[in-house]
Parts: sequence; C-alpha cells; structure tokens
Amino acid sequence: MNKNLLKLAKRREHLVIKAEAQRLTVSQSLDIWRKPLSIAGHGLNVLRYVRNHPFMIAGGSTALLSIIRPNGFGKWFQRVWLAWQILRKLSKKSKS
Repeated sequence: MNKNLLKLAKRREHLVIKAEAQRLTVSQSLDIWRKPLSIAGHGLNVLRYVRNHPFMIAGGSTALLSIIRPNGFGKWFQRVWLAWQILRKLSKKSKS
C-alpha cells in the first residue's frame, strides 16, 4: 500500500512540475498580446463613455470648434440648431 502512495506522490509531483512549465509557456506566448489588448480595452472604454455621454461630447466639440473657428462655425451652428428645433416640434405635432 505504501508503494502505491509513494508512486502516486511521485506522479503528482511530476504533474505539478509539468503544469508549472506549461503555465510559464502560455504566459510567455500571451505577453505578445498584452499591449495590443490593453490599447483595445482603452478604446472600448472611450467608446462606452461617448455612448453614455453624447451631449457632453457634442457640447465639448461645439465649444472647441467655436473657439478655433468662431466666425464660420457660429453661423452653421445657428442653422443646425434652428433646423433641429423645427424638426423636433414637427415630430411632436405628428405624434399627437
């Protein structure tokens, strides 16, 4: 009976060493992908933020563009704002 336990213990030790070597090999293989996956993760976080805060992004973009090009952008922004308000009012009337 002790021979069987000794045999099992040696087998277990061998398997543990083999598993550790395999983990190390897999870890080294995945190191190549660590940086690209990190960049992709940051990109997804940015997309989620934009999706959850569209008005904040639009407002910030509007403010930035109005600072960079105040004359031309202001005219177009006024036109787009007016068109949006008209379309919104028309859509409310068509629903009722």
